[in-house]
Amino acid sequence: MMWQDLGYEPSDLEVKVAELLVATADDADVEIDKAVPDVLRLLREKMKMDVVFVSEFIDGMREFKYVDQTPGQEVIEAGGADPLESSWCQRVVDGRLPEMMLDAKPFQAKDPSLATPFPIGTHLSTPIVLGSGQIYGTLCCFSFGVNGDTSEQDLKNLKFTAELTARKIEAARQKAMPLALEPIAGQAGFKGKL
Repeated sequence: MMWQDLGYEPSDLEVKVAELLVATADDADVEIDKAVPDVLRLLREKMKMDVVFVSEFIDGMREFKYVDQTPGQEVIEAGGADPLESSWCQRVVDGRLPEMMLDAKPFQAKDPSLATPFPIGTHLSTPIVLGSGQIYGTLCCFSFGVNGDTSEQDLKNLKFTAELTARKIEAARQKAMPLALEPIAGQAGFKGKL
């Protein structure tokens, strides 16, 4: 996707995110490599959030693949998991919650099942959708208090980063796929000597 396709000039954040994710795509050995933690830290700092993470949906669970948090205020652990159906991530994906909540408290007041062991003020979340249409998981961020600086541009930045992350995941998966060799038509097997 070219910048012109997005309908606007890229922000400094988008350029840095693209440089980190796109420039390292060819070197990916795992689904999400070492560039993603740098991108998450950059997002968290620029968007003035306390927590940002990439989750993967696996067998009815939401697994936290990568997490970046304000130092000294860690509330989520990479590798941790919880039931997908009760997660905010799933509710955003299926439309029960909006992608951007400037103040999450009214949503929590209406639905006690949204209670968390830590405060959530501003919350942004967007699906990471692979080219096949499969939802890999989500890219989410939140602050413990209401962040009055959050804007639609922050959600656009998050969506853009999720698109690049999806491409990186797909590139790594394709690279990791074993080569499938098919026999040539009419030659079912080798009959000569080795």
